[in-house]
Amino acid sequence: MSTTLLLARHGQTIWHAENRYAGVSDIGLTDEGRAQAEALGRWAAVHRPDAIWTSPLSRAIATADPACRALGIAPQREPGLRECDFGVVEGRTLAEFAAEVPDAAEAFRADPVTYPFPGAEDPREAAARGAGALRRIAAAHPDERVLVVAHNTLLRLVLCTLLSIPLGEYRRVFPRLRNAAITELRLGKDGSAALLSLNVPCEPDGS
Repeated sequence: MSTTLLLARHGQTIWHAENRYAGVSDIGLTDEGRAQAEALGRWAAVHRPDAIWTSPLSRAIATADPACRALGIAPQREPGLRECDFGVVEGRTLAEFAAEVPDAAEAFRADPVTYPFPGAEDPREAAARGAGALRRIAAAHPDERVLVVAHNTLLRLVLCTLLSIPLGEYRRVFPRLRNAAITELRLGKDGSAALLSLNVPCEPDGS
């Protein structure tokens, strides 16, 4: 018995267009982000997942909305899917942080788990939180396919946790989850995990 989780990062936001860390800040989608959400809705209308779960942040909810409308189902919220808190770097770019505190930025680049940003959520705790959320969702939907809309860093940390990849490698192994692209993960009742696809665009010209 297993559950197929169709993981999607939310659409582009104003801050992400500028490569700024959004984290727990509730930032809205750009026009491009809304177009990406509509593409995800069209994908859902064809592939018809059995359920939709989202992070409680508005950018994830807005990204899932076209899919919910296409399927005529209500999304379910999972607090454990919220993005990591990036502390002092919320709303800033890594380059801006590096210009101010170069040693801390270099340590983060070398090992983002051992040396997270000042004031940030511990990545190990975020990974455990997110992995627990996906396991709960899988347990609620045995032998079903579930669309899960969440966030770039959280999902990369969770993928490392579930696939037994060293957590400190998340930025290297998974450089970026593309906005509104699909990453397919199978979770078994025994706790096993298999990555079936990564960053598959919803449409041929998807971003």
